[in-house]
Amino acid sequence: MNHILQLEPLTKDAFAPFGDVLEVAGAPDKVINQGLCGRYHDCARIDIVDGTAGISLFDATPRSLPITLEMVERHPEGSQAFLPMSFHAFVVVAAPDEGGSPGQPRAFLTAPGQGVNYARGTWHGVLTPLHAPGLFAVVDRIGDGANLQEHWFDTPFIIEGEDASASGEAG
Repeated sequence: MNHILQLEPLTKDAFAPFGDVLEVAGAPDKVINQGLCGRYHDCARIDIVDGTAGISLFDATPRSLPITLEMVERHPEGSQAFLPMSFHAFVVVAAPDEGGSPGQPRAFLTAPGQGVNYARGTWHGVLTPLHAPGLFAVVDRIGDGANLQEHWFDTPFIIEGEDASASGEAG
C-alpha cells in the first residue's frame, strides 16, 4: 500500500525548513539599468563545501499527476538551486532529516516563475516538471568527492493534487 502526499502551494514559510523559495514578489531591493530593471537581491544562500558553485542546465522529462515517489536524495557538500527556464509550475518534494534518513516528505507545487534552493544536506525529490520544456538552470557544487546520497522508500508515496498552471504558456 502506498502513502499519499497531497500537493500544497509552495510558500516561503512552508518551505523554510528545507531552503529558499526563489521568486519575484513585492517591490525590488534596487532599481538598476537606467530604471528599467528591478533587482531582487541575495535571494538564496549558496552553501558549498570543498568545491565551487557552478551553473548547469538540466532538461527533464515532464511527468503527470499522480506521481509515484520512490526515492529522495541529498547533497551533503552543497546547496542546490533549481531555476525554471519556462513559466510553468513544477513539483518540489522535501523531507526533514531524522537521524541520517528522511522523515515524512512534503510535496509542493510551485507557482509559475518560482524556483527553489535546497539547503545543503536537505532530502529532496528529483527534478519533476509537469510541462515541456523541462529546462532548468541549476546552481550547485562542482567538485570532487561524494556529494550524492539516495534513500529508497520501502513503501512509495503517491503525490496527488491538481496542476493549477495546466493552461499556462511556455515562457
